[in-house]
Amino acid sequence: MGVLNITPDSFSDGGVHFNLDDAVSEAERMLGAGADILDIGGESTRPGAEPVSPEQELRRVLPVIESVHRKIPDAVISIDTYKSDVARQALESGVTWVNDISGGMFSPDMFDIVAQKGATMVISHIKGAPRNMQKNPHYQDVVAEICEFLTLQTRKALDAGISADKIIIDPGIGFGKRYEDNLKILKNLDKLKVLGYPLLIGTSRKSFIGHYTGEPDASHRDPASYVTFLWSAAMGADILRVHNVPGTMQVLKMAQVIGNQ
Repeated sequence: MGVLNITPDSFSDGGVHFNLDDAVSEAERMLGAGADILDIGGESTRPGAEPVSPEQELRRVLPVIESVHRKIPDAVISIDTYKSDVARQALESGVTWVNDISGGMFSPDMFDIVAQKGATMVISHIKGAPRNMQKNPHYQDVVAEICEFLTLQTRKALDAGISADKIIIDPGIGFGKRYEDNLKILKNLDKLKVLGYPLLIGTSRKSFIGHYTGEPDASHRDPASYVTFLWSAAMGADILRVHNVPGTMQVLKMAQVIGNQ
């Protein structure tokens, strides 16, 4: 899953693809490099980020979604949003996946809209909201609490009519988690796999990587990100959400060659 942020303030690539032509060109590059899914977002969900209105979010993402869908009709496009109004209009414009960082918590009708459109939904765990999620998050057992949340939310999704084969789970690394919590999640991905749904992991360039490597610039964290991708894949992750698609493909291909010997 290639990340395409149409925002001025995302933590890694804010402002880089804010122009329509640049965004569409980057989408084509990611898909051409091997991305299976393109995840388009119009609101930064970095720690401390302030929310934007659905109207502003739609103004950012719809032209990109429509252009990519028109140029590459078979591209699998995901909308990275927790707002049901944004999801609904994106689904009407060529999107087939909804990646909701709140796991359906922030918009009560999100599950219904996804079900009505027959779309795939990524159900993620978050503690708090982006603007406050990193203010002293605390867990007794982070993995157990995430599993409990995802079990509850996937049941709600099923009850709303979303097909089981269209549900993907994401533990929400970096979303209301302490640095050590993120490591515990990665060490225990097998416990998430027990829930029975495809597992998406999004570690790319995140702040915990900067904390442990000492790299302050998010755009320079790809080498350490690759390590987390390899670890996650080895532990059973089905989808990796990444910023650098060509680099990630090289790493995964080389690991596959070695593993096949």
